[in-house]
Amino acid sequence: MNFAHKVWRVLVAVKDGLVLALMLLFFGALYGALTARPAAVPKREGALLIRLDGQVVEETQKVEWQQLLSGGDDVAEVRERDVVRALRGAVSDSKVRAVVIDLSKFAGAGFVHAQDIGAAMDRLRAANKPVLVYGTMIGGNGVLIAAHASEVWIDPLGGAYVEGLGGEHLYYGKLLERLKVTAHIFRVGTYKDYVEPYFRNDMSEPSRAARKALYGAVWQQWRDDVAKARPKAQIDRVVADPVGWFKASGGDAAQASLAAGLVDHLGTPAEFGAHVAKLAGEDRTDKRPGAYAHMTLGQWLAANRPANNGKAIGVVTIAGEITDDKAGPGSAGGERIAKLIDAAEGRKLAALVIRVDSPGGSVTGSEAIRTAILRQKARGLPVIVSMANVAASGGYWVSTPGTRIFAEPGTITGSIGIFAVVPSFEKALAAWGVNGDGVRTTPLSGQPDVLTGLTPEIEAILQANIEAGYGRFVGLVAASRHKTPAQINQIAQGRVWDGGTARQIGLVDQFGGIDDALAYAAKAAKLDDGDWHAEYLGADTGPLGRWVQHMRQSEDGDSPNEPNGNDWAGMVAMHQRRQMAGMIGDVDRLMGAGGAQAYCLDCAALPGNGSHHGPVRGLSGLGWRVAAWLGVLGGQ
Repeated sequence: MNFAHKVWRVLVAVKDGLVLALMLLFFGALYGALTARPAAVPKREGALLIRLDGQVVEETQKVEWQQLLSGGDDVAEVRERDVVRALRGAVSDSKVRAVVIDLSKFAGAGFVHAQDIGAAMDRLRAANKPVLVYGTMIGGNGVLIAAHASEVWIDPLGGAYVEGLGGEHLYYGKLLERLKVTAHIFRVGTYKDYVEPYFRNDMSEPSRAARKALYGAVWQQWRDDVAKARPKAQIDRVVADPVGWFKASGGDAAQASLAAGLVDHLGTPAEFGAHVAKLAGEDRTDKRPGAYAHMTLGQWLAANRPANNGKAIGVVTIAGEITDDKAGPGSAGGERIAKLIDAAEGRKLAALVIRVDSPGGSVTGSEAIRTAILRQKARGLPVIVSMANVAASGGYWVSTPGTRIFAEPGTITGSIGIFAVVPSFEKALAAWGVNGDGVRTTPLSGQPDVLTGLTPEIEAILQANIEAGYGRFVGLVAASRHKTPAQINQIAQGRVWDGGTARQIGLVDQFGGIDDALAYAAKAAKLDDGDWHAEYLGADTGPLGRWVQHMRQSEDGDSPNEPNGNDWAGMVAMHQRRQMAGMIGDVDRLMGAGGAQAYCLDCAALPGNGSHHGPVRGLSGLGWRVAAWLGVLGGQ
């Protein structure tokens, strides 16, 4: 019996060893596959197919293992600079006969990103290379991108629409009153309206006036861009009487879009593909209807690596909401970005460009990034700031060290102001017969207490601290812009400005994109053309992220050869999901925000300019991080 037991143990050990060995081999092979860079593929003559699936972003998010394995939030993203580089490169690429931009699964892009893509499309058209756009439901900045195409096709079951800017916001003042939740508001800035939904039932007049000016300026730029790129588009007719326009075509959205000049042709994916095949050539290996010879975005990028001649000019991207942690890439973790900037010292960079696409966030996170930039500036490194879609509030805070600030007319910036909001639940608990009592040795003992309420002393200290933080913010901007604090205070107060106005009032130095900022940085570093290249620091999303992005950009999936069902009902459902995600986000920010915040609510309200690239990932739970509020007391 003892002998049999020993044999059994040996067999179990052998089995466990084999299983372990197989697991090590599997994960070793998987790691090797993920870490290996995609090999360049031979160029294939035909069309360059660019699928704008998901959101066009400044920086793609880092993909976590548990996120991928759980099948959770997996929002497709396309990096804007990859799209622009491919479009520009296609101008001189003899193997690219045409460019196809598929908007079938397009989920949005910031205004500046859409403009940049449109400008790159114009270069192709000027080089007599056709640029064709196909989609099902095309709206918002998708219409702007499509306006720059040679031909715009939509599915007969789809349509194009123009919704404009703005919309309704939820205000929770009366709800919180009914729930007996007290929202303690601490803020400075007449226009700092981020906290208004938590104590008001409607929009304040200063907020309304500021938003009208901001939305009006950006909306006019949008209309001007579309009108210039596509003169036959009847935007005035569509926005003046959308119901009449729609009914004039018998309620057929596709026909209405065609009648208003928003699109050129109606056709199924197969019909569109057959048309492209006449321009770019047939795909002799794919016999599916609508197949045509093409190379995907990922394949083109793999075959056309960026040049790296000369010295490196570092580019640090600050994208998404600014936090105190190591979050990112794809979100702006202050600790991560500060370390990234400090590590630039060992790279022997010629200059540093800070690319900002953020509505702000944590004051302490913003300050950590700003001071890290100053350390590089103190070394004599030229520091230039390039603003993308939005660089407001904390996004402007981190921009103050820049020797020169570049922005686009459609960039959203400013929002110089800070706030903090702390919920307490003493009234709600009292309604259930729960009351607080105890002994304090000082007025601050046990404070801030979100269960039994905040004392007048802690409220006064928090407000004073926020006011001091605002004074510091104004002082930083004044020193950066060579103005007095009083002058900056007049244009601050939390007000948000479009890039054109921001340049007039001195918050921005010059119009231009990332290329202009890089060229200026090279000049500041005394480098000639061809003697430098851009090096994006910290943009690597890890092996898993690289693999996911490569698969998305390179796969020959069902689009555009198969319909995807994104009709008008699907568009309504998408907006519904976004509204629900926004409401969850409001609750999350009330319960989970930590410390003083320099955040722009107006910026997040504009299409494509959200505080995050993906959907809201859930509530913070009941851990409201009381310690975070104590962090406010430590100063800014």
